[in-house]
Amino acid sequence: MLAAVMDYFSSCWGPRSRAGHRGKGSDAAGRQDGLLWYKDAGQLATGEFSMAVVQANQLLEDQSQVESGSLSLADPGPQGTFVGVYDGHGGPETSRFINDHLFNHLRKFATEHKCMSADVIRKAFQATEEGFLSLVSREWSLKPQIASVGSCCLVGVICSGTLYVANLGDSRAVLGRLVKATGEILATQLSSEHNACYEEVRKELQSTHPDDPHIVVLKHNVWRVKGLIQISRSIGDVYLKRPEYNREPLHSKFRLRETFQRPILSSDPQITEHRIQPNDQFVIFASDGLWEHLSNQEAVDLVQNSPRNGIARKLVKVAMQEAAKKREMRYSDLKKIDRGVRRHFHDDITVVVVFLDSNGMSKASWSKNPSVSLRGGGVALPAKSLAPYSAPAQLSSTY
Repeated sequence: MLAAVMDYFSSCWGPRSRAGHRGKGSDAAGRQDGLLWYKDAGQLATGEFSMAVVQANQLLEDQSQVESGSLSLADPGPQGTFVGVYDGHGGPETSRFINDHLFNHLRKFATEHKCMSADVIRKAFQATEEGFLSLVSREWSLKPQIASVGSCCLVGVICSGTLYVANLGDSRAVLGRLVKATGEILATQLSSEHNACYEEVRKELQSTHPDDPHIVVLKHNVWRVKGLIQISRSIGDVYLKRPEYNREPLHSKFRLRETFQRPILSSDPQITEHRIQPNDQFVIFASDGLWEHLSNQEAVDLVQNSPRNGIARKLVKVAMQEAAKKREMRYSDLKKIDRGVRRHFHDDITVVVVFLDSNGMSKASWSKNPSVSLRGGGVALPAKSLAPYSAPAQLSSTY
């Protein structure tokens, strides 16, 4: 009986490969342990990677993916590695939509441009936003709550020796760089966070909405855009971008008293280009669930001083241990708390660590490594499905 339950659990939660197969706890597809999904080690042409996701919400709102190989639909075309971390809010629909569409859009535009660039990435973000707007338009009359669902979106693309980092919201990419003179590893944040807790974000909002004195509001000691949401950039959150969706039958808590003429939130990502240097050791891509409990340098030190195998899972564990300490409880007791209730103790947490192999950046290395297509910690639904997912009862876990 237990084996049957485990098979069902695995079939529901296992990540989907490019061929559409699901893993049942196999190392190739990742493993499931209670509310934790992890892939301890994998090989990319640009280096190794490790990946982990722990669920806290009733429905997992974090989605993520690692893709390695061709970055276009043409052959030959740009080769590289793509990492996506999508931290949803209000529900899982937007983050799932991004997971289903963003990488495909990126490959399409890379094919048209015959290269990888910041412009290609920006167009992929915009096409994903427009696709979700179309979905909201179709679903609005039957499911008006879809207008209040959104997602942060952090993307890293390694191609031809350059790391592109694109971000909307408050997920974060942090580089670990070796300082040869001291042997230390220095943490360097590669992404900007779009959260109203930062003064520069509040100033940006005020400058783009000079006629709105209430564009940011301090509510319960937390800065929020229009008193509703902390982030200023996202995919989705259509109720704060299109006034025609900020009305009944949307729930009253999302409706503004006054209409607006221009979008309150932006879907334009901030993109940085970093030429990878021999001293660059690894990059940590993670949702804010990790950074709520660990500083950039603490996370980088942990990666540097730990075995590569399972490092993403270790980062998640240390963050959860810190969450338990803050609530003056034991880590072992925190693990027993089921999804939904768990959200009162920590957020969904997604971590992807990519180790940079400067010798593996050449085109010759791509032929030696198989392509990788892996989704972390979620359930892959059909593209048009918005049906809620109900997982079986939590099994005992040991992470």
